[in-house]
Amino acid sequence: MAMKMFVFDPPRLPEAREARLVNPIHAIRALTWRQQALFWSGWFAWITDSYDFFCVSLTILRLQAQFGRSTHALTTAITLTLLFRPAGAFIFGLLGDRYGRRWPLTSVLIIIAALQIGTGFVKTFSSFLAVRSLFGIAMGGVWGLASAASLESMPVESRGVYSGLMQVGCPGGYLVASVVNLFLVPETPTSWRSIFWVGAGLSTLAAIIRACLPESAVFERSQELSRRRGLTASQETKAFIASFRSMIRNYWGLWAYGVILMTGLNFLPHSSQDLYTTFMQNSKGFSADLANKANIVGEAGAVTGAAIGGYISQFLGRRITLILACVWCCAFIPLWIMPSSWGALSAGAFFFQMGVNIAWGILQ
Repeated sequence: MAMKMFVFDPPRLPEAREARLVNPIHAIRALTWRQQALFWSGWFAWITDSYDFFCVSLTILRLQAQFGRSTHALTTAITLTLLFRPAGAFIFGLLGDRYGRRWPLTSVLIIIAALQIGTGFVKTFSSFLAVRSLFGIAMGGVWGLASAASLESMPVESRGVYSGLMQVGCPGGYLVASVVNLFLVPETPTSWRSIFWVGAGLSTLAAIIRACLPESAVFERSQELSRRRGLTASQETKAFIASFRSMIRNYWGLWAYGVILMTGLNFLPHSSQDLYTTFMQNSKGFSADLANKANIVGEAGAVTGAAIGGYISQFLGRRITLILACVWCCAFIPLWIMPSSWGALSAGAFFFQMGVNIAWGILQ
């Protein structure tokens, strides 16, 4: 089985019977009200998660003035958040498979809200790093739980469309945070702290919405199967651990491939998005206002790319869409970093982020 995992299979267009150009309206109508509700609740949770992460990226220079640290030192907070994110993904992923999507996701959103409030009250740089590290663990739990509940019971003909829409949540959250940073943060006496407190409110709202909706139908069917077999809670736990071990043993190659692929794909957005406003101010000399506006233009491109990425993969195939998206990004790197004018840089950001999120639109 391990050998089969590594057989070279060149990318090719799907066969005619597999490549279907689905009418998006039909894809949307194919969902039940329950599927729609679970999808949009997960989508909103993903938006709040993205918002909460990018709060630091957008306020680097204000944080620099607050704590008297260099930009390099402050990016440690971003590094720690991303470093601890896999731990959260693993922990909450296990909880989601064992106890369902509903309450683990609700719980992690409440934890994030508490950490966002705490971030807004820190007084020292070490406290700031500690809170953002804990946030990284909680942040890691949102994507897996939200996307699982949103997409696992999705009709086949709707998966491409909704995969792209799900990815809209990431740049969408960044876009909302950019707007808050542009209009609210400069006008409030609490300055950078206000953006984190708004995030706490959004995460709390997402938790309430998820708590009010039912459990995933896929998880409910697995629970019903366990009840029919007459398994106790202890036996269910043992069966779960056994299936997890079996998954690692039989599909370790696929798991390793996924880790490597996602490492590269995570580098693509985080290297291009996280410090773009800082780049615009420090390297290009634009004001904070113009830097935020350029970032909003870029995230508008990201939203556009995410919305169409999953859809076009329905007939181009996932791999070819991903390859073309990466080539697209390479083509727009010069326009993204080399010009000196705000308009050209903003256009570069729009098209570059569009390519990034076309790639991510197929991965949900």
